[in-house]
Amino acid sequence: MKIFRFSLFIFFLSIVYNNAYASVDCLPENSRYSITDFGAIGDGKTLNTKFIQKAIDACVSNGGGTVIIPSGIFKSGTILLKSNVELHFEHNAVLLSSTNVADFPLQPMPKYRSHKDQLGGFNALIYAEGQENIALTGNGTIDGQGPLHTPMPNPYAGDVDGRPRNILLISCKNIKIDGLRMLNAAIWNQHYLDCEDLFITNTYVYSHGSRNNDGIDIDGCRRVVLSNSIIDSDDDGIVLKSTGAAACEDIVITNCVVSSFCNAIKAGTETTGGFKNVTISNCVVKPSKEIGKPIWDTPRIGVSGLSLMIVDGGTLEGFTVNNLTIQGTESPIYIRLGNRARPHTPGAVVNNIGEVKNISISNVVAYDAGTWGSSITGLEGYPIKNVSLNNIQLFSKGGLQMGDFSRTVEEDEKGYPHAITYGNLPSNAFFIRHAEGISIDNLTIGTENPDSRFPIIVDDVKGLQVKNVMWKDADGTKPMVKGKAISNHSITAPLGWSEGEYLQLLDE
Repeated sequence: MKIFRFSLFIFFLSIVYNNAYASVDCLPENSRYSITDFGAIGDGKTLNTKFIQKAIDACVSNGGGTVIIPSGIFKSGTILLKSNVELHFEHNAVLLSSTNVADFPLQPMPKYRSHKDQLGGFNALIYAEGQENIALTGNGTIDGQGPLHTPMPNPYAGDVDGRPRNILLISCKNIKIDGLRMLNAAIWNQHYLDCEDLFITNTYVYSHGSRNNDGIDIDGCRRVVLSNSIIDSDDDGIVLKSTGAAACEDIVITNCVVSSFCNAIKAGTETTGGFKNVTISNCVVKPSKEIGKPIWDTPRIGVSGLSLMIVDGGTLEGFTVNNLTIQGTESPIYIRLGNRARPHTPGAVVNNIGEVKNISISNVVAYDAGTWGSSITGLEGYPIKNVSLNNIQLFSKGGLQMGDFSRTVEEDEKGYPHAITYGNLPSNAFFIRHAEGISIDNLTIGTENPDSRFPIIVDDVKGLQVKNVMWKDADGTKPMVKGKAISNHSITAPLGWSEGEYLQLLDE
């Protein structure tokens, strides 16, 4: 009898267990969920959206864990990543974006509003809003198949046309992105919007498949570390943005190799909330290995190496840039304050010009640069403040003669801010205008070919120090610094200078 009762107990227990197991769709051991256990097939043809989502939802319903994408090519549409889930790519795993517009439904308008939500929401391959403790890890690949995507019909132009991002996380916290390869997005490759405590490391990005192929956009985020990554993109490479009210602040970018046909490392263009407390260190900027033509009409060597700007209100302050090697690019350093004043949402008003201040740039080697030159330009009555440049080497192509450049540099207060607007500046090293508190110490400059331009031109600057300049191949035929409207300045002769004027100040 006791044996019978025990057997009956085991029988009923097995029924309860099996029913519970069935209710969560084959709950694996140790909180690990392979998408193939939920029906996914890695043949590169089967649409696996619902199977991958089913695995994620089962993981969430059991308290979280790891969802595994095994070796294979798994085609998918939009996947919703949820709290306490790690989506892990095993070696040789590929998440292949579908190219069917219907597989990327418009997500609901997020609570956090920004300039890029004009369709009423966003489209993405991997999407999350308001989630916590999430991760994308492993040794696999996300392939956006960008060249095969068709923009959705809508009244908006540019980068608001429904093309899906490879990764879009909005208002999420405690995020880890580690080890992935991300290829050929349909638009921005990765977009992190209004997120907190974000770690991105050991990633490889190669994206030359469509318009607006930014490598990574960190947008209105707080406490972010981007490290040990290689990014090669048709559009901007590493970008800090502020497309909404939140500032990008407390950001570390280190140990990265960046290639771009546009701007390699950039703060802007959208700048509503501004940028604060940013450190950029130990990075290499080099020409792209892409052999095709840039999708935009941009130089093959890139537009700029480092761009820091405010144009839609907001403040850029507390930037430290150290140990940066720039091979190529037309304009190695571009710092800009403008007044485009574009609102981030309908009805918003930009009623302040903004500020750019407190920037330290040191230990920069820029060589094989084009002919455009570097610049620091504010607006009349709104100077860029407190910029120190220390231990900088600028070696450019040179070779320009009179007529190859304009002596007048337009203010272009309302224009799109990029170095293309200026083109060939009348100086081959630095053009500085509407600025205050500019220090240049230990600067080495030279051109591959003789250049008729002045190395440094200064206009409307209060507080200027230039010292310890090594001007290679200087022949004494023209000054090192030409300027007007300069007050409170200290400019010393370049090292080894023996003849001719090194400073030419013009009357108003």
